[in-house]
Amino acid sequence: MYQLGVKRNSPLGRGIGRGKMAKKFYLKTFGCRTNQADSAAIREQFLTLDFQETDGPKQADVIVVNSCTVTHRSDQQVRQMTRKLHRENPKARIILTGCYAQRAPETLAALGGVSAVIGNSHKDQVAALGTGRGEKPFLLYQAELAEVFRDDFTSARSILAIPATETGGRTRPFIKIQDGCDAKCTYCIIPQVRGPSRSVPPELVCEQCRDLVTAGFKEIVLTGIHIGTYGMHLKPRSSLDRLLTGIMAVPGLERVRLSSVEPMQLSRRVTALAAGSQQIAPHFHICLQSGSDRILKKMLRPYNTARFGEIVEEIHRRIPDAAIGTDVIAGFPGETDRDHRETVDFVTRMPFTYLHVFPYSDRSGTTASEMSLKVEPPTTKSRGEELRQISDE
Repeated sequence: MYQLGVKRNSPLGRGIGRGKMAKKFYLKTFGCRTNQADSAAIREQFLTLDFQETDGPKQADVIVVNSCTVTHRSDQQVRQMTRKLHRENPKARIILTGCYAQRAPETLAALGGVSAVIGNSHKDQVAALGTGRGEKPFLLYQAELAEVFRDDFTSARSILAIPATETGGRTRPFIKIQDGCDAKCTYCIIPQVRGPSRSVPPELVCEQCRDLVTAGFKEIVLTGIHIGTYGMHLKPRSSLDRLLTGIMAVPGLERVRLSSVEPMQLSRRVTALAAGSQQIAPHFHICLQSGSDRILKKMLRPYNTARFGEIVEEIHRRIPDAAIGTDVIAGFPGETDRDHRETVDFVTRMPFTYLHVFPYSDRSGTTASEMSLKVEPPTTKSRGEELRQISDE
């Protein structure tokens, strides 16, 4: 089941024209661009049910927290915010959704004030389930304080599509073209909380682009969990470069920007399109994670530094002014001083514009969490600081 947003008279569709007694909702989003795209779809769900969005939580009848769980710090921030929101508005119905809700619903259900915990598997029903307006065939269990809706994606295969009118105030609206991941990186919890890779059909993506142009937007950002795999499971099969070709043909759309792409899924066809058209923003965020071949192997990343370097150098050669960014994890289990020095040397040699540096965060249920030789936190911190200094320079 694929959902497109309901068009509204206002380009920002915030319940204009509804009665004074309309219920109000507040939406707090954590995490990546894909989560922000999901929040736009959740926002549209509430607007469709005649709710009105507020700028703050104190006036809300319903509060939705769209969570992230990529690190321990992400989890902590979600819990802290939920408690804060409950203190500020103890009468509001609080709904937890997103990746943390998918991974550990019991933990969130036990938080004070939480009425419902809705995993990613049922994110297209957040408003209906969270407000009691929908049927509840997927109720996992009734916790002491919260209803929990979650499964392992065996019964829910829908993918949210960004509403064409609501962007959360952004001048570059996100269009979510893909969700889920089939990779098996040893450190990553995302495949477990997002499910298998699946894509929005190209005709729906192009329809969204046209709607956004009609609403006055000139630039869009394509986002997803693993957008390089776009279209692989569609029938008929598609690909990211074919999708880009269709999007570039939308009248009035001046710029298309790509979010993060895995190196082995960044095809030469995509690079060639970007090199030959000013419509595609000259910006590539390509995930590295480590500059040590030994660590890349432990991570189950499907490339080595030589292959990664070839991809980056080709982009730099074809598009000399391109901004090229990457992700690096500091302190992966078993990472030695030599591994770290190899990473430092590699990122220094590459024509990167910036680095996103993350300290390794142990996620229960991943292969890496069972690995021995954990790096001490002070060492991880110092390695991360050194990498961030390189990014600053």
